[in-house]
Parts: sequence; structure tokens; C-alpha cells
Amino acid sequence: MSLRNQPKAKMKNFVDRLNLKEMLADDSTQDRLRMAGYRGSAPMYYFLTARIALPGGLFVFALAYAFLLAPNTIPAFSKVLFCIVFSGFGAFLPNIYLKNQIDKRKLGIQRAWPDALDLMLICVESGMSIEAAFQKVAEEIGAQSVELAEELSLTTAELSYLSERRMAYENLAKRTGVDGVKNVMMALIQAERYGTPVGTAIRNMADDTRAERMQFAEQKAASLPPKLTVPMIMFFLPVLFFVILTPAVIQAMGAF
Repeated sequence: MSLRNQPKAKMKNFVDRLNLKEMLADDSTQDRLRMAGYRGSAPMYYFLTARIALPGGLFVFALAYAFLLAPNTIPAFSKVLFCIVFSGFGAFLPNIYLKNQIDKRKLGIQRAWPDALDLMLICVESGMSIEAAFQKVAEEIGAQSVELAEELSLTTAELSYLSERRMAYENLAKRTGVDGVKNVMMALIQAERYGTPVGTAIRNMADDTRAERMQFAEQKAASLPPKLTVPMIMFFLPVLFFVILTPAVIQAMGAF
């Protein structure tokens, strides 16, 4: 997504005139938009406009349905109350959508991060600088995770123009929101602060990341039997009983 994405003039005037940034947004809102992959100033205006427009749109839709299609036997007060409650969901829909986008993006980055870390270790141990390693990993990991490739490319640019490299690492950890990325960035910051080899820090974190991925896979496998219990009772056992008991029932009916 473009970093220079600008909002439409009418939308910008609407948000600024009502001062929606002060009423409905704070510093964490901008961070959440970045974690969802929405950068620039336009996503904030779209998000705030949606929080105001959706309740109104849902209220009009519910009002038209209640008074034009619903049975006339329902009292008018009940219809209006239903419209108000239904429109209230519109205030939560943008936050729900944003949370789903954040979770989806974090999952994609989390799955590709161990492989990216292994590639980064190979690049650093081969003699590349950390900037070149970030850029090379971004080029290679794009086929697996476009989101992670974008973040690593942006971090490469920040390492070039920011006054402190620590800020670039912290921004990457904040934009992704993945614990594994945060731990690696903290290790890189400590390595540059105390002069320890970057390759050693990345190697240690790569071992920990692989162990965490294996532990996560074991947890998913351990949770599978309880999840299969209800489907087996509802779908497998009735069919099994039918197959076993049907021949006996047929023989009993033939005997009598």
C-alpha cells in the first residue's frame, strides 16, 4: 500500500469539521491501522468515516425494512427500538474488521518469520550487512508472505535514513505485532549497543524460533482430539450404528 495515500477532499473535510480524530481515535488507532497493513493518512479518514457512516446507513436500512416489509402487527415503538439496536452494530463493525485484518496479517507473518530468520542468518554469516540481509530476505520471502516482505523492505529504507537504527528495529516490531519479531529486534538492538556479533544473536533467536514453531505445532496436534469428539459423535457414530444394525434388523424382520 502506498505510503503517500491521501484521503478524498470531501471525506477529509467531513472528519476535520466534526473533529472525529479527537473523539474516536487515539495513538493506538494509528498503530492498529499500521499493524493491519494500512499506512498513510487516508486509512485513518476511511476508518473514522466508516464508524460514523455505518450506523447511519444501517439505521436507514433497518427503518425501511421495519416499516415497509415487516408485518404491521408489530408496534411502531418495537420497530424503532429494533432499528436503533441494529444500527448500533455498525459502530463495532469497523473495529471488528480491523481486528480480523490484524490477526490475519500477524498469522501470515508469524508463519513466514522462522524461514525469514534462517535466510537472514545465512546472509549475515556470508558477510552481508544487516541492511543488505534485510533486503535480500525481503526479495526471497515475498513468495511466502507478501506482508513480511513489505515490512522488511520498509525497515531497510528506515535503516538508511533514520538517525538511530534502533528506531527502525522498534518500528518493525510495532508494525508487525508478532512476539517473535519483537524478540529478534530486541536482540539486534542489544547486539549493536554492546558490540556483540549480529550473527550470534540471530542464530540464537533462530534456534528459539524453531523451537517455538515446533511447540506451537505440538499444541495444535494435542488440541485436535477434543475438537474431533463432537463431529465424530454427530456424524460418524450414527452411520456406524446404521451399518452394524441394519443387517440384524433386516434378518429380524424376515424371520417374523
